Amino acid sequence: MTRDEADRRVGAMKNWRHIAMHSVAASAFIFLLQRYALNASLETSLMWMLAFGACAAVLATMQSRR
Repeated sequence: MTRDEADRRVGAMKNWRHIAMHSVAASAFIFLLQRYALNASLETSLMWMLAFGACAAVLATMQSRR
């Protein structure tokens, strides 16, 4: 493996790590907001958590490919 290939792989790993962290942070934020600030049910909070986590992952992926 050449140095250039290794650099690309490391860059890809950093991107995936940032995408995952962005998704987890958005999921945790919306769950806490829904569950405790808005007093939503557990099912509703989990549904919104999954939706916002997925959207955050898509947005982070789009930003990383710019």
